[in-house]
Amino acid sequence: MQSELILSTYNSPRSLALCLESIAMQRVRTDGICIADDGSGPETKAVIDAFAARHPDLTIRHVWHEDRGFEKSAILNKAIASSQAAVLVFIDGDVMIHPDFVARHLHLTRPGQFSTGSLIRLDAEATASVTPEMVRDGTVFDRDWLKANRALGSLSTWAKTRPFPVPVMDVLERLSPVRRALCGANASVWRSDLLKINGYDETIKWGGGDKNLGIRLNNAGVRGRHLRYSAPLVHLDHPRGYADPEKKKRYRALNRAARKSGETWTPNGINKEGRT
Repeated sequence: MQSELILSTYNSPRSLALCLESIAMQRVRTDGICIADDGSGPETKAVIDAFAARHPDLTIRHVWHEDRGFEKSAILNKAIASSQAAVLVFIDGDVMIHPDFVARHLHLTRPGQFSTGSLIRLDAEATASVTPEMVRDGTVFDRDWLKANRALGSLSTWAKTRPFPVPVMDVLERLSPVRRALCGANASVWRSDLLKINGYDETIKWGGGDKNLGIRLNNAGVRGRHLRYSAPLVHLDHPRGYADPEKKKRYRALNRAARKSGETWTPNGINKEGRT
């Protein structure tokens, strides 16, 4: 069973560098790493090249297309289509993953099931203070540091730091009454299940693409398993100039329609020529 970690990025070289540091610290690694780049400039390529040079033991590929605005769904489809792995783990390039993150996803993976988790969000001040050394020594996952930096504002967020052994957190996840909506920054799914629904709908930009993917997976019989408390992930703050309230409203309506209709296949996905 081959696996690949796919991370999406766009012109955020500092965040990407911190994300890659956390990938290098994984106790269990995927067989490969794919950086799905939505049209970034040379600074991003320089970060990738420098990281690859420091880690010749890691298999890294850089999938890129020219900048056409927010086209995350399209570059992820390109990464999925070109992958040779059976299992795909997805994160965004603005997160730092706990050393056991990949191991947890790979432990639970199976055909007909996707796994998805939650985020611990840093504010702008805390984000600016993070250094590569803090990622390597685990400071960014330390509960005292997170609390001191205003990231643990509720009991639920505290639980996302995995304060108890995984078997205990596993029970809490199973008892947690949350919808198994796919979060693209913390997810894993079999590639064959993604091909079954034709991947991401590329007409959906920011505000609903991941959820739409999860809805269609559920409609196709691929059920969600929520890793709310056992796959810690810390999100770095960033501006959201691409956010469009009107588009978000439209995408929410599309997702409600997808739940109601039971649709699985998108004609605007990996295969543009129709079902095979």
